[in-house]
This record gives sequence, structure tokens and C-alpha cells, in this order.
Amino acid sequence: MSQADLLDQDPVFQLKGSMLAITVMELAHNDLERLDRQLAEKVAQAPNFFQNTPLVMALDKLPASEGQLDLVALLDVCRRHGLRTLAIRANRDQDIAAANALDIPVLPPSGARERVIDPVEPGAKKVEKAPEKPAEPVSRPTKVVTTPVRGGQQIYAPGGDLVVVAPVSPGAELLADGNIHVYGPMRGRALAGIKGDTKARIFCQQLAAELVSVAGQYKVAEDLRREPLWGHSVQVSLSGDVLNITRL
Repeated sequence: MSQADLLDQDPVFQLKGSMLAITVMELAHNDLERLDRQLAEKVAQAPNFFQNTPLVMALDKLPASEGQLDLVALLDVCRRHGLRTLAIRANRDQDIAAANALDIPVLPPSGARERVIDPVEPGAKKVEKAPEKPAEPVSRPTKVVTTPVRGGQQIYAPGGDLVVVAPVSPGAELLADGNIHVYGPMRGRALAGIKGDTKARIFCQQLAAELVSVAGQYKVAEDLRREPLWGHSVQVSLSGDVLNITRL
């Protein structure tokens, strides 16, 4: 084999999973003049925040009664204030069609918990708000699966934990608002705390997963195979933005 052939087989790129911090602007009203004024006030408070800031524009909370949105004008308002729209989040047909016409990616409505950002320059005084009382959690029964989970199957435990007492095949997907327990080989995808519960955990007897995720932070098989506990009984937990994999 020649050197040219070897160079031709050398990979030019790699696809990697990454959790990037992207600002989401959730539009509550179809009023671009008022948006322009309010953004100008925010820029005056924190000009360094509004410098080519990547943005996801969330339109899924817009009331249907407020009529069709001028997406081109909206993007222009954001651009003038230093916000660069990477994608939109929408569920109304007219908004999705407008984004497709502009070749802007459309994301589905999110069920994840999002933190409100109030840009403030360093040293500026910020008015502290009284903490809101958290909503009372709704307790639901644990979902128990006793048969093997085949590739292509998706099992979701809303509001609670998911327990699987059988093997999970490659291509299968387990989702839970709470913890996930797998008493057998875990070869598919396991996503715990999918609505933002950072205390959720994943427990499995044999880690061979394609992906594990807790509250949106995840590792794919390429990363997991480097773990010394690959193939062993483990628990997966979240500390800050880091997934910890420890022996059971």
C-alpha cells in the first residue's frame, strides 16, 4: 500500500457529542418594537454579554392569538443587538415554515428545565428576588419491566423511576424522570432525570451502553469504553456538569 493510500484512509474528521452552553431567548409576545426597546436596555446594562452571542430563539410559547411572526425582522432585531440566532424552537406550522424558508434549523419544544439569565456587568448591583417556593413533586409508581428490551424499543417512566430486570439490547432506549435501574447487561441508551433532576442516577449490572445521560449531561460509547469500569456493575451520577461513574 502506497503512502498516498495510507493518507487517504486517515480520517479527516470525527463526530463527537458535546453539551454546549447556549442562551435561549423565549419570546412571550409578538411585539418586535417592544422587543427592540427592551433588548437595548439589556445591552446598556451588560454590553459585554451581547457580543456575537449564540442564541436559540424559542417561539413555542407564543400565543396563537397574536398572529404570524415576521421571522426575518425578528432575526434582524437580534442581530442589531449582538445576538446570533443558530436555531429556533417552534411548534406553530407558520413559524416552522418560515424557518425552513430561511434554512434555519428547527428544534422541537423542550421539556428540559432552563435557568433564567439576567445579564449584569461585573460590579453592578443586582436586585435580589425572593426565592420562589418550589412546586410540590408529583409521586408516581416505579415502572418495572421484566422482559428483554429489544433494539428499537423505547421505554419511558414519567414522574418516577424505571426498573428493568432483563437485558437491554443495542438500539433500545430507556428514559425516566427519576432513576434508572438495569439488572442485566445495559447495551442501549439510558437517560435519567430527563426533565432536569440532577439527583437522578443510573444503576446497571454491566455497563456496555451506547449512551448514558443524567439531566442532559451525557457520555457516548466512545467515551464510556475508556472508563476502567466498562463492563462492570456501576452507578452513574451527576456532580455539577460532570458525569461520575463509580463501582457498585
